[in-house]
Amino acid sequence: MEVVHARCAGLDISKKDAKVCVRIAGAGRRKTVETVTTWASMTGQILALRDHLAAQRVTCVVMEATSDYWKPFYYLLEDLSGVEVLLVNARHVKTVPGRKTDVADATWLAQLGAHGLVRGSFVPPAEIRQLRDLTRARTAITRERAREAQRLEKLLEDAGIKLSAVASDILGVSGRAMLEALIAGDRDPTALADLAKRRLRAKIPELTEALNGRFGEHHAFLARVHLDLIDRHTAAINQLTARIEQVIEPFQAFRALICTIPGIATLTADVIVAETGADMSRFPTAKHLAAWAGTTPGNNESAGKVKSSKTRPGNPYLQGALGAAAMACAQNPRTYYGARYRRIASRRGPKKANVAIQHSMLTAIWHMATTGTLYTDPGADYYTRLNPERTRTRAIRQLQAMGYRVTLDTAP
Repeated sequence: MEVVHARCAGLDISKKDAKVCVRIAGAGRRKTVETVTTWASMTGQILALRDHLAAQRVTCVVMEATSDYWKPFYYLLEDLSGVEVLLVNARHVKTVPGRKTDVADATWLAQLGAHGLVRGSFVPPAEIRQLRDLTRARTAITRERAREAQRLEKLLEDAGIKLSAVASDILGVSGRAMLEALIAGDRDPTALADLAKRRLRAKIPELTEALNGRFGEHHAFLARVHLDLIDRHTAAINQLTARIEQVIEPFQAFRALICTIPGIATLTADVIVAETGADMSRFPTAKHLAAWAGTTPGNNESAGKVKSSKTRPGNPYLQGALGAAAMACAQNPRTYYGARYRRIASRRGPKKANVAIQHSMLTAIWHMATTGTLYTDPGADYYTRLNPERTRTRAIRQLQAMGYRVTLDTAP
């Protein structure tokens, strides 16, 4: 097999150390030499490893994406002059079962890299990595805040307070005022219901009945704890959002561009920018971007038969943001994505329809970023205009199935 890198290194990384195999291909009668050494994961040792690789004139370094333990090694080695550092997916470099050791893994990675049999994963530049940290932290804290709100709702159920059965948001202006009054010691349902604001005042009779429970000092103490945690999470989210607005400044044009797509708001666009890097040149085609994001099925063919295959694992943060955007489109009857969602959901179910909308969004994002054009919605009647004969035939069959006799007449 052709040797692409005569001097290649493979790193099997763990939390405390890394096994490093330096492979030097032989020439002529000289045999290939593979030397394995162990290096600690502390910064000083990694810098010494960098000097060692430079002394060995290594031109390619291959490492697995193991948890977050690869980051110290990758970030310190990526600046090594004349060296290609590849972070590879562990799924793509599995060795023979039953022969797995740290030394064997490092040797195997070095062999694969030497013959050019691995592809590096997408590792964004430093500014995008900072943006990723911020958006992922905001997503995690937002989820934690939602969990605290659920715990608060369960506490109210334990106290017999059915506020969530009447008010859609127990943490809104009205709900928060009622909760603060309950914690302060006011147990009168009529007085509590009178704290309702705006449209919720039309439900005062239902609120009066819902606020009649067994809310005591124990519930007041726990409710105060949950509300304080929710407020802290909200403050942290606001701080992260302000910081994101500063870091994302160089990518404002890309964010504004993709915000023209239905269903994609500013928060969703922030995640898309952070996860894709706002640089579509890394993906040769829109299909490559969709496959990287995990919105396309894999290939499963054997003996000439193509079998069903699920979508492959992709970026969970990007999938979460696009999934929420797809659901927003599904609830909008006036857009092309809404029509496409309902068309697919009627035949294949809502889950597959959601993934299909994510795939369509990524395709649009790739083309928009490549050409710099704004999104133009084809309209909710796109499929009707695409094939009017088919639409008419379907409508006639539906009416006939309901027992009607259909006669068509051309409009004047």
